[in-house]
Amino acid sequence: VLQCGADSLTGDRLGCFNLSLRGHAACVEYMKSFGVPLLVLGGGGYTIRNVARCWTYETAVLLDEEISDDLPYNDYFEYYGPEFKLHLTPTNMENLNTSDYLEKHKARLLECLRHLQCAPGVQMHEVPPDTYLSEESEDDFDPDIRDPLRETRVMRNEEYYDDENDQDHDFGEDI
Repeated sequence: VLQCGADSLTGDRLGCFNLSLRGHAACVEYMKSFGVPLLVLGGGGYTIRNVARCWTYETAVLLDEEISDDLPYNDYFEYYGPEFKLHLTPTNMENLNTSDYLEKHKARLLECLRHLQCAPGVQMHEVPPDTYLSEESEDDFDPDIRDPLRETRVMRNEEYYDDENDQDHDFGEDI
C-alpha cells in the first residue's frame, strides 16, 4: 500500500515542501520497480488543482503512459490558469535542512531500524516487542536555543490571511 499525499508539492497551501510532480512521481516509480502488487491511494494536499494534477500524472506513471503537459479543455479548465499546464514550476524556496540535521535524523532512523526484529516468514507469529526509541535527555533541552530538530513547520508568509493579502481573495465571503 502506497499513500500518495500531495501536500509535499510546491505551492501547497499547508505543506512546507517544494516537490515537482516529476519528483513526487519518482517515488511511485521507485516503488513500482519492485514488481510486486501495489495499491496506490491518494491523500493529503490542500491546493486541490495541484492534487488533481498529481494524481493524474501518477496514474499515468503507474500505467506506463506518456501524457501531454498541455491540459485538455474541460469544464474546469479556467481553474488551472494562467499556465494551463499539467506540471508545476517549483519555487526557489530556501532549503532549511542542514547536513548535520539530515545526518542526525538518518542516524536515529537507522538506530531504530537496527532494533526491529526481522519480519517472520509465516503468517502466525508472536507480536514483536515495542520498537526501541531512545529518549533525549531533558537536561540537554534549552528553550532559549533554536533547535531545528524540534521545529517541524515553517509557516509560509502568504498563508492564513483574511484580508487583501488572502491569495484566494475570498475574504469577507460567507461559506
